[in-house]
Amino acid sequence: MAFTALAAGVSGLQAFTEGVGVIADNITNVNTIGYKETRSRFSTLVTETAALSSYSPGGVRAFSDTLVSKQGLLQPSGSATDLSIDGAGFFVVRQGTSAEDTNGEFLYTRAGAFSQDNEGFYKNTAGLYLMGWPTDANGTVSASNQSDLGELQPININNLNGFGAATSEVSLRVNLATNTEVTPSTIYDPSTTYNAGSNPTGLGAMAAGVVEADFQTNVTIFDSQGRSHLVNVSAVKTGTNTWNYEIHMDDPSVVDATDHPNGLIASGEMSFNPDGSIDLETVDDAATSTMSDYSGSPITFPGGSIAIHYDNTGGTEVEEGSISFDFGDDGFKNGFVQSSTESARLSFSVDGAAFGNINGVSIGEDGIVTALFDNGLTLSVYKLPVAVFQNADGLSRRQGNAFGSSDLSGEVNLQHPGESGAGKVAPNSLEQSTVDLASEFAELIKVQRAFSASTRIITTSDQILEELTRL
Repeated sequence: MAFTALAAGVSGLQAFTEGVGVIADNITNVNTIGYKETRSRFSTLVTETAALSSYSPGGVRAFSDTLVSKQGLLQPSGSATDLSIDGAGFFVVRQGTSAEDTNGEFLYTRAGAFSQDNEGFYKNTAGLYLMGWPTDANGTVSASNQSDLGELQPININNLNGFGAATSEVSLRVNLATNTEVTPSTIYDPSTTYNAGSNPTGLGAMAAGVVEADFQTNVTIFDSQGRSHLVNVSAVKTGTNTWNYEIHMDDPSVVDATDHPNGLIASGEMSFNPDGSIDLETVDDAATSTMSDYSGSPITFPGGSIAIHYDNTGGTEVEEGSISFDFGDDGFKNGFVQSSTESARLSFSVDGAAFGNINGVSIGEDGIVTALFDNGLTLSVYKLPVAVFQNADGLSRRQGNAFGSSDLSGEVNLQHPGESGAGKVAPNSLEQSTVDLASEFAELIKVQRAFSASTRIITTSDQILEELTRL
């Protein structure tokens, strides 16, 4: 019996030593961002058999339980890249920045104190790199399989310096004066072939400046390298509630002269309803309002894209442009309208830009990472996923206050912030440690007393054995 009691006392020393270690870990991480408290749990070791004639002491065994799902207090921060998650979930991080990195295991953390390294990648204080989905300019994730960790990329916005995005959409709100006199076909007839010398009445006459337009406005577009170009939209009234228009480059030399004579990009006829709204309906298989490219090939109107072939003979080659011009919705006055007031451009919007140099970054609650440029423009470049698990408390601990998936946690599920049970991203804040210092000190006293008691078991068992040897 003395020997078994001695073994029980030794198990107590081992278990309570481990308990002191757990408490020590908690206390030393009381100021660690995103740290999750670990608790010691003790279980009896039973060595009894089916016989009830005697008692055999077994001892105690220690278990550690990390409360990963417990939410810490969110504290405000002055840094735009200090992040926390308000709710369930984790940031996805990686130990390396490339797929070839053999140590590039995907991990999950709540420690969101991120800052740039010497290459511009964002990493936290443990050296773990923040991962995200690439997006288009509207913040739409471009990944084909958003559940695949391989679709994530390390966040780096420094490579956007000098970045240019080509224009793909132009929206115009224009009022055309209803009392404008009709231009006779002898002056402007879009059905004839344009020739600057002998027949300057067809398409291209306004582009070449031969025919004076009743209305003209312009917008600035951008090519794939961020170069700006001025596009003119000209219109003449050719009948009752009917106008013809041409879209052409202000400088014809920037486009291919064969594909775009006189810089002409597109043209067409525009019709209006009696209430002044634009009429885009098809009547008797004939489109009321039309749009065609320079060769006369029809373009879906609205929404169709106009191909622009830039001139690449001047030492700079850019991608072919493709721009959709939006003149409004059929039967509405949200684009081109006709009224008694003077002709004027009311508003316009153009995407694409020459973004300049990076001036900073902004991260929203929806996880969208927006690059800020020194010319005042912004561009959405990444979106942060929130990783959720069926059993977050089953995650395995990793170096650097991070966690890895395990059999107990289940498979990782990448969610958009604030959706399907995932928490929202809380920018300009950090999640504090979940350790309660007062509770840890109280637990430390209890474990220390239990350790001391276990030593008394050993000394008492030693005394019993000493008495036995004297018999």
